[in-house]
Amino acid sequence: MTGASAGTQRVTFVNANWSPGRPDGEAFELMVVTEDEQRHALPVGAGQMAALVALTQAAGVVLLWDPEDSTLVAANLLGEWVPTTWSASTAG
Repeated sequence: MTGASAGTQRVTFVNANWSPGRPDGEAFELMVVTEDEQRHALPVGAGQMAALVALTQAAGVVLLWDPEDSTLVAANLLGEWVPTTWSASTAG
């Protein structure tokens, strides 16, 4: 995957937990599950959560997780750079 580490995986599930009143101000925790069945927890604020929900619902977007940099990649916001069928298991 160009621009991402070799360990980058396609995201297969995204779940969110809401915990109001947390002292760190991060009311949400996003759980990202990748195609290799690894789970990654990301604390996010309410404003960030709204943007992330929009990305998960956008047509043609492929979500990828780069564990090396703890980065969630939203590919194909405009055009198709990453095939919608992309998988780390078949990447060359």
